[in-house]
Amino acid sequence: MYRCLACISHRFSKTLSPYWFGTGESVWGPGNRFGRRFFGRMERAVVRCVPWETKITISFTLDGSQKHMLRDQTEELGKALSRIANSVIKGQAKEKRSKKKKSELTEVQEPVVKLYYMDDFVAEDALNADAWQDGAVLHVGDSRYKVERNPPAFITAELPKSLLAGFPVCTKLVIEFGELKHCQFTWYKEKAPNAEKDGVENCWIEAGNERVFTPSNADIGLKLKLKCSPGNGERFGVSKEVVTPGPVEAGPGSCTFDNRHLYTNKVTDESTIRAVSYNILADIYAQTELSKTVLYPYCAPYALEIDYRQSLIKKELAGYNADIVCLQEVDKCVFADSLSPALDAFDMDGVFRLKEKQHEGLATYFRRSKFELLSQHDITLSEALLSDPLHRELLERVSTNPVLKENVIQRSTTLQVTVLQSVKDVSRKLCVANTHLYWHPKGGHIRLIQMAIALRHLSWVTSGPHPGIPLLFSGDFNSTPSTGMYQLVTQGAVPESHEDWASNGEEELCPLAVSNPFQLQSACGEPAYTNYVGGFHGCLDYIFIEPRALQVEQVIPMPSHQEVTTHQALPSVLHPSDHIALVCDIKWK
Repeated sequence: MYRCLACISHRFSKTLSPYWFGTGESVWGPGNRFGRRFFGRMERAVVRCVPWETKITISFTLDGSQKHMLRDQTEELGKALSRIANSVIKGQAKEKRSKKKKSELTEVQEPVVKLYYMDDFVAEDALNADAWQDGAVLHVGDSRYKVERNPPAFITAELPKSLLAGFPVCTKLVIEFGELKHCQFTWYKEKAPNAEKDGVENCWIEAGNERVFTPSNADIGLKLKLKCSPGNGERFGVSKEVVTPGPVEAGPGSCTFDNRHLYTNKVTDESTIRAVSYNILADIYAQTELSKTVLYPYCAPYALEIDYRQSLIKKELAGYNADIVCLQEVDKCVFADSLSPALDAFDMDGVFRLKEKQHEGLATYFRRSKFELLSQHDITLSEALLSDPLHRELLERVSTNPVLKENVIQRSTTLQVTVLQSVKDVSRKLCVANTHLYWHPKGGHIRLIQMAIALRHLSWVTSGPHPGIPLLFSGDFNSTPSTGMYQLVTQGAVPESHEDWASNGEEELCPLAVSNPFQLQSACGEPAYTNYVGGFHGCLDYIFIEPRALQVEQVIPMPSHQEVTTHQALPSVLHPSDHIALVCDIKWK
């Protein structure tokens, strides 16, 4: 369908010459100093044309007004150029009407609009997809534009709403035809509070040139501006400027995780994996009336707001310099708009699994300079029980108690399974599992069944698609070390007689003997608590590993009890969640 542009333009080379309109002087001749000077200051005409779309976008600035044209790729060039000419005429007529009486209006002259490529006019019957080539020159009257086809461009550039002194400011950036590592970033801050609003001349002072900027106490009260230039390693596209919605505010002071960062101030070497597991408290749960008045009445209302908590979470996670991060209770929008942009700036890629019928789910991040993603094997546990032959025997036993079966299949509990491979040593592969088990205090029997399903599925992953690879299993298991779930994982089996089968009374009683095909240990041991709220504290979170292939090198100390209870309980102005992150360094054997 598309034709060679060189042939199209060559057809006109004998009859039409690339002369400056009305001057008879060639623009393209090598000896033309005026032409060379002119091209040095040509503006840009940015053209976006990709084969999987039907439209082409043409953007340029004319007489101080930004023009955006959306045309069919299969349309003839002449129609697009006529459209540009008509746009100019309308703009000039509007300007004249604003300056003169209607009776004094003079006729607006249509400008000459042409497109050049390789020293020739481009034929007007050429298709738009062929005509608008990189390096072509668009003539609109006396204005000239160098065409840039599919240059690097930011589709999205957004700064967070909450800015705290001492906390990193991470921009949400989505780039097209480029890579963030090739982009340029320049940060500015106001000369004085409200300097931009007050119209102060030269109100912006350069403050940094990194992708992430951390404001200091001296910046409190000032807005920030980021100028980012998209690049692809060969050229830069049109720069974009974004200003923070509000000024930098004072930070909360020393947080519960600051002392922990003293142990994690460097990225680990190739023989070590730093792992984090953290329930970050979903916003949909933090903002309920129950949370504000019953669960966390001691927490300042502003400290429960998502923007404030996200500032703390991003600083905390960045400071751990982890290789693998397993998060629970991750809001869908938080993953896309906050966490992923922030952690991407710190060399982390992430995958997300949304719970069915929920607005939150599981996220697993990994350091891309150390790991690459091989495959994913996520499941919803209830669906797997009903449909996967692996669990046929378990389903038959559970089905003998219809009340229990209904309670199990109603749960949206998900298992996220991510298989990673070392970038430097492809023989090192790791199965990373992440989950958040059923929460109810009387749900011990449900959690036993959920864990039995999860372990059977993980056994299939590590013996079928990826035989022999070691397992790292993290999450919020909602189970203390005295429960049957913990016994199943660490001791290998739970008998029919275990008291957890009767955790919700006789109605849902269905004693089973379940076993664990793995030998696992808790890498962080059994802390006194990983969850500390007003009415409860206990150890609910774990990082389980296979000691046959992995060994614990270091467990990052938990915050002190004094730090946790400074504001009575969690969350607080110093801690973003009701859970505490588990952090440990694990070595390959």
